[in-house]
Amino acid sequence: MAPNKSWLGWLGSTLLAALRDQGALLLLVAAPIIYSFFYPWPYSTQALQRVPVAIVDLDHSNLSRQISRFAQASPRLQLRLVSGDEAEVQALMARREIEGYLVLPTQLKRDVARGQGVVLPVLANGAYFLTNKVVLSGFGEVLGTVSAGVELKQLQARGQPPLQAAQSRSPLNVQLLPLYNLSEGYGSYVVPAVAVLIIQQLLLIGTALWVGTWFEKPRADKSADSLWAWSARTTAFALFGLLSAGWFFGLMFPFLGYAHGGNPLGTALLLLPFCWGVAALGVALGALFADRERAMQALLCTSLPIAFLAGFSWPRESLPAALQGLGEAIPAVVGIQAFVRLNQMGAPLQAVAPYGWALLAQALAFSLLAAWALQRRRKAAAAQIA
Repeated sequence: MAPNKSWLGWLGSTLLAALRDQGALLLLVAAPIIYSFFYPWPYSTQALQRVPVAIVDLDHSNLSRQISRFAQASPRLQLRLVSGDEAEVQALMARREIEGYLVLPTQLKRDVARGQGVVLPVLANGAYFLTNKVVLSGFGEVLGTVSAGVELKQLQARGQPPLQAAQSRSPLNVQLLPLYNLSEGYGSYVVPAVAVLIIQQLLLIGTALWVGTWFEKPRADKSADSLWAWSARTTAFALFGLLSAGWFFGLMFPFLGYAHGGNPLGTALLLLPFCWGVAALGVALGALFADRERAMQALLCTSLPIAFLAGFSWPRESLPAALQGLGEAIPAVVGIQAFVRLNQMGAPLQAVAPYGWALLAQALAFSLLAAWALQRRRKAAAAQIA
């Protein structure tokens, strides 16, 4: 049989064997589909809205009632209670029936009418940073809107026409336009990054599991353990990774409304060393463990540490230098930096060249590691037979 045909034969037989293995089939084919629907689901609303809040009204003026009406109309806030008893509101917050409240002090309207600066305290639950941010920003928008109206009335009372009063009150206007994440949603931010980690972990565990099963069984055909044959098997597993990436990047991101397709050619190009490197690492670990269950047990606990090293839950630049260096050896950490820039932001290849070279270096290093682990396993098997 010609070498090229043998290589294709090993490639095809590996693909078929993986599809017939229930565990490998689940991890390499079914799990990416399940994760692509299950993981984005909690973030489907994108932005946190209608956070329950209260107002402690100690002024009971038309100005305080106007603030309450604006808070009730805010899409960020859900005004549950307007009360004159702060102890009652604090009890609601302790039971987490509300996430924050605004205090309107006595003589609020009088001090505003006199032009005096008034401090309105907003108290929020800082233990939950997302709800805390929404409460603070929501009340900030409400008070800013009411304050602007008060300033305009005061300027008009001094004789300025409405247009001039508006220009005097705000001579410079700021217009914020989000880039890449147009909805400014949490799902559009976190899912594209986590998808790369999901692709790596499923491919890595599925490959190591299948390879561990391979070494659990004795083989009469020695050519099946050649590096040439294992290069074909590594290619087969890399193809599963490319299919998972194509499913996420090409189908699920458009379906979910996430930014996508910024630089598809660059994304496809860097996926080649990424998927090969992960598959080669899976072959190496499977050969070292040589046990189906042990490979899965060892790799399942690595997902959370890698997520912290990846730089989407906390900026990588703020991590200790040692952890940043450790992340450079993990394909998903480098891949997240590259694929978010390429797929979501449309960056050119030149902008992600350092990440591309890092992925190539990882692919080469993991290939050498896999060759060493396979040779080591072959020698161990030969020693047992002798």
